[in-house]
Amino acid sequence: MKNKLKVYRAMNDITQEKLAKELGVTRQTIIAIEKDKYDPSLSLAFKIAKLFQVKIEDIFLYEEKE
Repeated sequence: MKNKLKVYRAMNDITQEKLAKELGVTRQTIIAIEKDKYDPSLSLAFKIAKLFQVKIEDIFLYEEKE
């Protein structure tokens, strides 16, 4: 799943560490999501979208793997 987490983080001037604390996850989780190495759970994806006050599909884009 592709995402724009890094873009939204930059637009809101939030560090990976601060975002991780807000969401109750580790900084490594944020790094992994941003690098497309980890897909967040649905509840975490909703928390992220709510934090940035956008729809979940504004941040996350589902792409089928071949």
